[in-house]
Amino acid sequence: MLLHQLVDRFGPAIVFINVMGSALGLPVPAMPTMIIVGASVALMAVNGGAFWPPLLGVLCVAVAGGVLGDLVWFQGGRRYGDKTLKTICKLSLSRDTCVKKTERFFGRWGVRVLLVAKFIPGLSLVSVPLAGAMGVKLRSFIAHDGAGIALWSAVGLTIGVIFAAQLEMVFAMISQLGRQAVMVLAVLLAIYVTYRWWRRRALMATLEKARISVDELYAMMNDQPLPVIFDIRSPEKRMLDPFTIPGSLFADERDLAKIIENYDKSRKVVIYCSCPNEVSAAWMAKTMRNAGFRDVVPLTGGLDAWRLAGFDVATLTEFGELVATTPEEVAEMAAMCPWPVKSAAASSAGSASLHEAGFPHGDRA
Repeated sequence: MLLHQLVDRFGPAIVFINVMGSALGLPVPAMPTMIIVGASVALMAVNGGAFWPPLLGVLCVAVAGGVLGDLVWFQGGRRYGDKTLKTICKLSLSRDTCVKKTERFFGRWGVRVLLVAKFIPGLSLVSVPLAGAMGVKLRSFIAHDGAGIALWSAVGLTIGVIFAAQLEMVFAMISQLGRQAVMVLAVLLAIYVTYRWWRRRALMATLEKARISVDELYAMMNDQPLPVIFDIRSPEKRMLDPFTIPGSLFADERDLAKIIENYDKSRKVVIYCSCPNEVSAAWMAKTMRNAGFRDVVPLTGGLDAWRLAGFDVATLTEFGELVATTPEEVAEMAAMCPWPVKSAAASSAGSASLHEAGFPHGDRA
C-alpha cells in the first residue's frame, strides 16, 4: 500500500513537520498523523519488521518537533507578554474564549498544565506563550512541555497500534474510492469551517447591538448615580496588565448568581474583560438582563480602548484585589476611588502619565 510505503520512508519527517506545525498554530492533522504512523509501524511488525525501536524513534521525533515549535511561542510570550497572547488567539476559531479559559487553568495548576494541554483544544496554543509571559523558567518549561508532548504522542501511537487492522480496512476503502473520498473529506471540512464562521458572524452582529463606548462611559462619570463597572478579567490577566479603569470592581462571572442576588437591578452596569470582542462581558451582560437588570452593557474594546482614548488608568495596587459582590462594596469603592477628571482631548498627556505609571508603551496596548 502506498501509504505504508510513505510512512516507512518518510515517517519521521512527516511526524516532525506535522507536530511542529501544530505547535506553531498551523492547521495540520498532527494527532491523525500519529495514529496513522502507529498503525503502519504495527502492520510492518506483523510482516516481520521491528516494533518498539521505530515507535520510540517516532516518539522522540514528535517531542523534538513539538518542543521546538512551542519554544517560538514561549519566547514570544516571555518577550512581548500580553501582545503575544492576543496574536496567537487570532489563530483559533474559538479565540473569544480560549485565552480566559487557559488563564484560569494556568492560575490553578501553573506550568503543570502543559502536561495535559495537548489534549484540550485551544489550551495548548495559549498556555505556551502564557507560560513565557508568566515568567516560567526555560528548563521547567522544556521539561513539562516535553513530557506533555511525549504523553500526547504516545496516546496517538498507541491508538494506531491497537486499531491497526481496522485502520488498514479504512485506508483500503479510501484507496478504492480515490478522489471521491478526498472530495467528501474536503466538503465536510468546508461545512465545519463555514458553520464556525457563521456562528461567529451571528455573535458579532448581536454584540454590535448592545455595547457602550469608552467616551459614553466617561460622560456617565459626571452623572448620579455613578454606573457600576465590573472588571471580569482573570487574576492572571491582571498580573500581565496591572492597570484598570478607575473605580472598577473585580468580579467573576462564575459568581454571577451572587451578584444578581445582591445588586439593584435598576442600576446602570458596565462590564469589560480581556477577551477579543468582549464576548465574556457580553455573555455576562445578557445573563444579567435575562435576570431582570434594566441596563447592562459590555464596554467596546475594554481597557485597551480606554487607554487608546487617552483616559487615565489606575494601578491595581491602588485598589487591591476587592471582589464585587454586594452594593455596600460599591459605596465603599466610590468613596475610596474617585472618578477621573480627564478629558478625551488630553490623550497625549494621558499617554505620558501612563508611561510614568509604568505602562511600557504609553497609552498603546
